[in-house]
Amino acid sequence: MGIRQRLVPLAAVLALTGGLAAVQTTTALAAQPASGQTKGAAADGTYLYFNKNQSDPGNSRLHLMKSVPDAKDEVLATYRAGSGDGGANGKDECASSQGWLPNGTYQVLAHDAHYNGGDLGVNGKVIHVEDKVCENGRTTRAELFVHSEMWPEGSQASPRPGEDSPYRWDGSGDYRSLGCIKLKPADIDNLFSKAGRYGWPDELKVVS
Repeated sequence: MGIRQRLVPLAAVLALTGGLAAVQTTTALAAQPASGQTKGAAADGTYLYFNKNQSDPGNSRLHLMKSVPDAKDEVLATYRAGSGDGGANGKDECASSQGWLPNGTYQVLAHDAHYNGGDLGVNGKVIHVEDKVCENGRTTRAELFVHSEMWPEGSQASPRPGEDSPYRWDGSGDYRSLGCIKLKPADIDNLFSKAGRYGWPDELKVVS
């Protein structure tokens, strides 16, 4: 659907789709990566780092990171993000269309500013990552993205009382997802801007 393909000379496997709900709190949650704790795939390259918040999955954190040779990696930007549907299986990485993303490293396949996902409900600015087999060794999580809620061209649908539109960001509840990582529109706009400036990430790292 017009996704610009990015060929990456790196090995890594993954999958993403959606976002997660939760009201932002002042509790200590997913902190940024510790000094030297994680390294990008290539020197001076960028990558995404998703840190799950066990107590509030919809209030997790997504970082845009820069890999720095022989030094701690640099945090370029940090965003509130969610993954999973917020239900009983929301933390089950093997629960397709319910649970959050499995831990691990994913290869970024493409990014698109005007993606039209149709019935998938993934539109506008998206970053597509690889499918990933979860911890049971049998279930593959597929159709995984970092995305928000908007029309394919990036605008917001008009509000309708009592309707939760996949084309409009209504609030904290929209951090819920079918497994993808979701950001609010202003944050994914900022992520695209910074990735365009610093370089597009080749990998996504997901940790608990």
